[in-house]
Amino acid sequence: MTQKQITRYTIIKKTLEGSMTVAEAAESLGLSTRQIIRLRNGVRDNDVGALIHKNRGRKPAHAISDELRQQIVELKRAKYKDANFMHFRELLQEHEHITIGYTALAMLLKEAGEESPKKRRRYKPHRRRARKPQEGLLIQMDATPYTWFNDGKRYALHGAIDDATGKIVGLYITKNECLHGYFETTRQIIEGFGVPVSIYADRHTIFLSNKAGKLTIEEQLQGKVCNDTQFGRAMKELGVTLIAARSPQAKGRVERLWDILQSRVPVEFALRNINTIDEANEFLKEYIPRFNSKFSVNPTDTESAYSPLREGMDLNNILCIKEKRMADKGGVFSYCGKHFKITPQKNQPSFSTKKQINVFVSSITGVRAEYNGVVYPTVPFIKPARGTKATEPKQHKTYRPPDDHYYKYGQSLFPKLTYEDSDQEILEMLNNIFLRKYS
Repeated sequence: MTQKQITRYTIIKKTLEGSMTVAEAAESLGLSTRQIIRLRNGVRDNDVGALIHKNRGRKPAHAISDELRQQIVELKRAKYKDANFMHFRELLQEHEHITIGYTALAMLLKEAGEESPKKRRRYKPHRRRARKPQEGLLIQMDATPYTWFNDGKRYALHGAIDDATGKIVGLYITKNECLHGYFETTRQIIEGFGVPVSIYADRHTIFLSNKAGKLTIEEQLQGKVCNDTQFGRAMKELGVTLIAARSPQAKGRVERLWDILQSRVPVEFALRNINTIDEANEFLKEYIPRFNSKFSVNPTDTESAYSPLREGMDLNNILCIKEKRMADKGGVFSYCGKHFKITPQKNQPSFSTKKQINVFVSSITGVRAEYNGVVYPTVPFIKPARGTKATEPKQHKTYRPPDDHYYKYGQSLFPKLTYEDSDQEILEMLNNIFLRKYS
């Protein structure tokens, strides 16, 4: 089973045992209540086999043709230009006998540059949301730049807080908001508590691809999806649901956490004469339990929703950057303008042919290579310069023209020009000079 299936199975089992409601399970897993009920019935009858979807990987049966897309756009621009999207959909069905879903129609028209006349920004009141009942159901994650030290420079503190208890489950400071900071915060969560069910973060490109939501209708119907970010890929491997918040108010607990930390942590740093990032991260490990004992609350349900890391999984192989490269017969590959050589250890197969590998890059473990499930260490490699055939230097002799060369007597052949001559005479002289052949 994958980590995601383990998480789903754990939550579904809790609904069968009565320790979690269907609505809570649906919100935790990002599924509808109807789907949770279907999965629960399947687990009751077929145990874990019910969690494997039978239609996974199937392509859609049909797609919108280019001719129909063009016809709809032309109708909107000419015949129904004043109709909003919903009304336009009804008119298409009534007068043009074209049936299309509202979402597909809206995306099609927006891609063509059309906007609905009814377009406006709806006001959404932000109200305090009730806490999750169990620890580990939802982790709010964010980073904040602030002058944590007395040097006047701003550094980014990455943090994660449990929604049910208000406990800090991870803190890590870096020079700026980055993937490494979030990876190390996630490492603290898993090593200290376990694998959470879901993580709630903003729409930063570290979490969400900037192409998310921009796929065309054709691409969506063909089953194409946006590539995951490195963080999103890691969460999928861990089976964690990544939820993107649409406003700072949506993740208000972690936003309010920054107000507390910004008023307290710089004072703690100054009292201990902490002025470097390494010293700060060491202190934060000690500070987290103190903070939690003062500010955390008890969850409604004492049972934890954290799940253990699946046996055989290595966090160093998950919380890292993964990219594909080609390694030559000697196990040498390039990455970011540098060359690295794979050095197989004992009982590891050697490289004898050109192969595509996965490169694991981390500030903790460095650069490593993976092939067929085996992770190899690497060392920097300097390619030798290409040799060139040595040639004997040529001896250059100074050339001196003979005495009869025209360079020595040619000036006597050039008529001298004077201002007394007419323009026509000057032109004739120039023609004779530049057209004269010396042999």
